[in-house]
Amino acid sequence: MYPHWRKTPASETEWFEALINLARYLRGPEGCPWDRDQSALDFGNYAKGEAEELVEALEGTDRMHMEEEFGDTLFVMLAAAAAAENEGLFTLENALRRAHDKMIRRHDHVFGEKKAATPEDAIAAWNKIKEEEKLKRS
Repeated sequence: MYPHWRKTPASETEWFEALINLARYLRGPEGCPWDRDQSALDFGNYAKGEAEELVEALEGTDRMHMEEEFGDTLFVMLAAAAAAENEGLFTLENALRRAHDKMIRRHDHVFGEKKAATPEDAIAAWNKIKEEEKLKRS
């Protein structure tokens, strides 16, 4: 295995760390020339195809195939993050923080005072917050 791990990861957190470390390693001097040559945008475009393969797998019944395609999609997204870091576009930590904050904010119907009783209520609350966010950005 590449030098970032001396033992097999034992938890989701360790596996996530191993995967991002692998994406970063592959872009490094001892890594893969092809990976180093790809930009964040390139990986973003590859993610489209991987996401389509994930959807196809989820439409089937083969759980191992679902896991494989999910893993491929996740890895390509982490490779995009590693490339973005190299390009000075953003950091994975900031992107994860923004995603977490956004999901909490958009789920005000869960974390706020007014709870959604139905899926339709939840979508309406989500869309209202999304629209308010758009107006603030304009």
